[in-house]
Amino acid sequence: QVHLVESGGGLVQPGGSLRLSCKVSGLTPLDYYAVGWLRQAPGKEREGLLCMNADGTTYYADSVKGRFTISRDAANNMVYLRMISLRPDDTNVYYCAVIDHHLCGGIHDEFDYWGQGTQVTVSS
Repeated sequence: QVHLVESGGGLVQPGGSLRLSCKVSGLTPLDYYAVGWLRQAPGKEREGLLCMNADGTTYYADSVKGRFTISRDAANNMVYLRMISLRPDDTNVYYCAVIDHHLCGGIHDEFDYWGQGTQVTVSS
């Protein structure tokens, strides 16, 4: 059974940074799969942020390019999202997700497995 659990969300001031973590179970080796991060605010559409192919090729949404970075620790089945220069409009619920394939096919919100999400609030 596939299970994804995000952690690391919280309150951060504008301009600050945060690292989200995602523990993936039931999919090994994790570096066989495309992994990504998305976000969704209440009443708004889900937004794909980053997606990393199995080979490490990464796709970025324009809204986070240069500020957010995805990484993977396949040995420990972890996926990370490093966020810097955070802005109030980054306030959202952030989701870790996996595609049951080695390719992302670009930035989108079509993933096969999802976590429960973690809240990030950017405010002074």
